[in-house]
Amino acid sequence: MPPSPAPPAPDSICLLRLSALGDVTHVVPLVRTLRTAWPETALTWIVGRGEQKLLDGLPGVDFVVYDKKTGIAGMRAVRRGFGGRRFGALLQMQVAARANLLSAFVPARRRVGYDRSRAKDLHGLFINERIPDRPGIHVLDAIGSFCEPLGLRQREVVWDLPVPADAWTWAAAQWPDDDRPALLISPCSSHVLRNWRADRYAAVADHALSRGWRVVLCGGRSALERDTADAILAAMQGEALDLVGKDTLKQLPALLARAALVMTPDAGPMHIANAMGAKVLGLHAASNPARSGPYSDLRYCVDRYDDAARRYLGRSADDLKWGAKIEREGVMDLVTVTDAIDAFERYVEDRDHGRLSTG
Repeated sequence: MPPSPAPPAPDSICLLRLSALGDVTHVVPLVRTLRTAWPETALTWIVGRGEQKLLDGLPGVDFVVYDKKTGIAGMRAVRRGFGGRRFGALLQMQVAARANLLSAFVPARRRVGYDRSRAKDLHGLFINERIPDRPGIHVLDAIGSFCEPLGLRQREVVWDLPVPADAWTWAAAQWPDDDRPALLISPCSSHVLRNWRADRYAAVADHALSRGWRVVLCGGRSALERDTADAILAAMQGEALDLVGKDTLKQLPALLARAALVMTPDAGPMHIANAMGAKVLGLHAASNPARSGPYSDLRYCVDRYDDAARRYLGRSADDLKWGAKIEREGVMDLVTVTDAIDAFERYVEDRDHGRLSTG
């Protein structure tokens, strides 16, 4: 049979996904899909301020920054900035109430949103088309399906995040390029109930040091991240390179890419590291790694999500709504030091036997 004709290209598409860092990383492959299929289609992305800093330089995309602190006035300013332009399609990829309301200020003929099982906060009132309802898929695949109502399919996942040359130079200068692999620990999520205890990070870090590894701490400039890093350093028997608060959002991807293994809870650095090709030792109990873990490779993740479901909700993970969070006090204590060391050793064994590329 002859190949199906390509669907007609919209003259313009507006993507709406404000946050967070991990989620906007999941949107980048969709942008690549759209650009490959329709290079002449104008793409506009309404995004948060911090997220735009990470994505700045993504080719073929005009970013419009919306600051949630500006409220309705900021939404009106976004609309005025369009100068009377009407988009061929809006891809409304965020179901929070603020994002739903903001989407009403985007003039578009076609308004693609989530299927009913994922929609909330009156999402259905702001859209006129929906993505397919496919239960049990990763967040990235759900976002990737936003091109399907337009007639496309995301058949490959390509990130190629925009990292400037000076960011690579900065990352290369942080530790010697020698034979010591680096365990990079990014210990904090903005969702504090997803965070692990500092003394447990320290125990895994000391284990890595005993195996001849280098340990590096990274994170942002918040008090939580500084305090957590200080607690890890105080609890360690050995020494770690402390880079917490020293990198920018443009330098972070390059820094993560230098690590042999990145240990982190379910947070933005997990997904940025995955997009940069780094392996991830993800710590999961509050969230399901099959839905929101590192997309490319789950082999080195700790998964206590089912244990959390049984302890806190009295049901198995299979009985929960897909995507349910179990952000309860103490839930991350289900992840033990032994769990994380075992995951670390799985990586070491695969690295030693040349199996890293099979994930």
